[in-house]
Amino acid sequence: MSRVPGFLAIVFALLYGALPTHAAQGAALERGTAITDPATLRELDGGKFRLDRLLLPERSVDIPLANSELFAMPSMAPVRRAIDGEFDRYIARHRASLPKETIGVGDGFDFQLFDRTQLYSAETRFVLAGIVNRMDRTYAAEASCGEIRLIYRLTRANKAAGVDASPPRLPMTLNLVLKAKGEGVAITCSEIASRWLAAPLGGTLSAGGGPLDLIGHKNIDRIETNLQIAHAPKSSVRDFRTDYLLKVFRYDRDARLFAESPMENQIDRARLLADDGLKREFRAWLLDPANLAAFDRGTVLIPEKFLASGAIAPTPVGFDPSDLEPEFGLVQGEGAAFSESDVVAALRKAVEGGVKLQNIRSLAGFERRLNDVTCSGCHQTRGIGGFHFPGVDWMADKPSNSTVVPASPHFFGEQIRRRDILVSLRDGKSPDYSRGFASRPQLRGSTELAGTNYYDGWGAHCYAHGKPAASNDASFRDWTCAEGLTCQAAGKISRIGMCFVKSR
Repeated sequence: MSRVPGFLAIVFALLYGALPTHAAQGAALERGTAITDPATLRELDGGKFRLDRLLLPERSVDIPLANSELFAMPSMAPVRRAIDGEFDRYIARHRASLPKETIGVGDGFDFQLFDRTQLYSAETRFVLAGIVNRMDRTYAAEASCGEIRLIYRLTRANKAAGVDASPPRLPMTLNLVLKAKGEGVAITCSEIASRWLAAPLGGTLSAGGGPLDLIGHKNIDRIETNLQIAHAPKSSVRDFRTDYLLKVFRYDRDARLFAESPMENQIDRARLLADDGLKREFRAWLLDPANLAAFDRGTVLIPEKFLASGAIAPTPVGFDPSDLEPEFGLVQGEGAAFSESDVVAALRKAVEGGVKLQNIRSLAGFERRLNDVTCSGCHQTRGIGGFHFPGVDWMADKPSNSTVVPASPHFFGEQIRRRDILVSLRDGKSPDYSRGFASRPQLRGSTELAGTNYYDGWGAHCYAHGKPAASNDASFRDWTCAEGLTCQAAGKISRIGMCFVKSR
């Protein structure tokens, strides 16, 4: 695991502390693309969008289903088995690679495991913490007009503290991914987009004609989970480290269960590097000009034969590409899937063939894109710990940081692009589904992000220019800072850094 320099840890703390200053702006950015209003979420969680009611629409009991009952459902049994298996493998790998460091549940261990008994407890349940419109993914699911994601946070009943106490939130989210348009529904993507863009906050969201009116059990596509599997406090031998387990379970409607599935674009690095034939096949596929063009735009869909069904995303990481694991090991070095000459030749061939590259103009750009198209790499970039959407804690007595800031800088930086796509869909135009790097969002002609930590303001990711100008990497040289700020590189090798006030 890479180590983060001390000043970067301070930067992370400062960055998160600065986020609430953008809360008002965030509300404007989210319009049509997400629901984070606490009162609205409370109302929706008390209705048909409570998790157990979506999974079991025939259930009429008003009392929410506890997790002990949720994971006892036949449809959820494969989810529990898969998560338990990942825990067993994680512990075994840890004991093999770090035999001198203890691992277990509780403060007495070097690596403190998440207590699985809480996940399957009669005193915990998943609470609706946010809704995210992902119609910007219509390119991946055209027939269903993209996706709507209901994000639930694991919460424990705080009985000992009394009925009125705030239930503590646990470090896990469950993302119920639904098709924006169900099969056989007589509505167009344009009409759905129009509903989202026109919807005010409040009860009309799920009423007739509202954006959530057509959403229900029949729309379920999959479950995505993000769980803090272990935490290691700072010690004499390492900086603090937290590992997040990411999994996906696709709904098999015929069998009525959630089956463990390959994760979109989560490259199975270990299997590729161990199989020369598979490695050659992957290299040829990704460097094909048509696939390379989609890769550059951020819309590539890598075939499942190259993908993993689970991933561990460590945090924090620095800004040097070598810190971003695990995908960067596929490029350069002995036995790697891609050499520098492979990438340079493929980029040249694509340009000569008329491909207009938007992001990847160098080997470093190829490496960074290879990382941030994956689930684990994206969650390591501009996230809040290992999450991009911790969600609203509407059950809290007092506002917490996550109540004010429900999502990460990456999430807020994405809203301009997502809203632009919604407008195109509404107006019957062909959307531009391309996206920038996870570290640096597209502006789409808007000035809403200018001067903020999402784009070029204090705390934004940037590129430190050097001399001569030809030495500046073409993939990142446009990552400049707003007037009055300067880019301070995070490491000795990489020029990727953050925007800070110029020293006098």
